[in-house]
Amino acid sequence: MGKASDWLREERRKVLGDWVAFCLGCGAARRWFDEFEGEVPEECPQCGGKMLRRCPSCSAPFSSTFAVDCESCGARLREPELFGTKIRRR
Repeated sequence: MGKASDWLREERRKVLGDWVAFCLGCGAARRWFDEFEGEVPEECPQCGGKMLRRCPSCSAPFSSTFAVDCESCGARLREPELFGTKIRRR
């Protein structure tokens, strides 16, 4: 990716949130800023499933709604398919 895409990614984070949390059950997602991490619900407002906002292995936050593996330690965050569709292409 070029410098333009890096710039756009950073601008998007400034507006929408630095990190992302997603539901392990239904895939609902929301972005969050460091100072508002405590406001991210533990349960999904859509289905009541667990909202994951940090890696269970290393506690690193993740930046992509489509994260399957932790960007920091490589641990599996969730299965690579949701409702029979691949979350991220290899």
